[in-house]
Amino acid sequence: MSSETNPSAVVIASEDLRAWTRSLVQRAGTPPDFAADVAEVLVASDLRGIASHGVARLAQYLKLVNAGVLDPAARPVKEKSKPALARFNANNGWGQPAGRIATDDAIERANELGAAISVVRSSNHYGIAGWYAMRIAQRGLIGISLTNAGAMVAPTRSRVRMLGTNPIAVAAPAGRFGMVVLDMATSTVPRGKIEIAARQGKHIPEGWAIDREGSPTQTPEAALSGALLPLGGAEETGGYKGYGLALIVEMLTGVLASATCGHHIMGLFSTEGNSDLGHFFMAVDPGAIEEEDSFEKRLETLIEELSAAPRAVNAPGPVLYPGQLEAERAEYQAVHGIALEQSVFESLQGLADRYSEPLPSIKR
Repeated sequence: MSSETNPSAVVIASEDLRAWTRSLVQRAGTPPDFAADVAEVLVASDLRGIASHGVARLAQYLKLVNAGVLDPAARPVKEKSKPALARFNANNGWGQPAGRIATDDAIERANELGAAISVVRSSNHYGIAGWYAMRIAQRGLIGISLTNAGAMVAPTRSRVRMLGTNPIAVAAPAGRFGMVVLDMATSTVPRGKIEIAARQGKHIPEGWAIDREGSPTQTPEAALSGALLPLGGAEETGGYKGYGLALIVEMLTGVLASATCGHHIMGLFSTEGNSDLGHFFMAVDPGAIEEEDSFEKRLETLIEELSAAPRAVNAPGPVLYPGQLEAERAEYQAVHGIALEQSVFESLQGLADRYSEPLPSIKR
């Protein structure tokens, strides 16, 4: 979304929104360095146009803090490790600083070993998975970021929610293209799309969700009381592949990190108990097996070839590479300001009043 596509949007300079978010989170009892992490990840999401994981989440985060199910001052600790694999305990604190610390630790070890993994337990929602993969790619490495989440997705042949949308993010430096960034859920769609359809009184495509009995549904209300389908939809259209991906993410996060798994995870932003999410971060140094920058140059060549591929009939434009549109949107909004939905702005205004932290001036 931008102010051009949504004239009712409220536009705030990214640096102002970041500074305000940092101050607000500090007022909730968060140390300054961790508040900066939370603000950085949320605003990065908004810059890239992933509004569902941006500052719109602040009200929900602070509900967890106020309910005592997220400790804003908790500091993660490395509790067990070998050279290539380390486990961190987030101590029920913010997911963003726990993820940043674990990611940076993996980067440091990968520079020595060629590859390294960090896992995190007892954590909370960490924002967009892609931020951590991109942080690794910015250091010239290949980055992977995974997390589990509250159960919303029914495994193939089931009618109940057993797994989260369990995102997968991979990023790598790609020369003049910046970075290739894949950041995707392992469900067909995020729950938010169905919620929007319900508010607008629209039907949803078949293959997105099932009702409580496990039957395909195009009614948003039935879908919201039922379950999302894994990537691919039904079994006959390859949904078992998305289910398999979600299970692998669960294995590498909840199971490997000794965090809570599957349907035992508290619902998204539930105040009934601790989330105890698991995260996984991997950094791979291509320079360990080849000359400096040769991986990056080969990836750049591959993207050039893909971008120049002959277009399909009625294609709206050239072939895109993963992360291209988000990078272009971030570049635009970094200059022109972040466009926030009116409802999101009103939510932020409520937080500004409650915490006596006035919002920055709006650009439009």
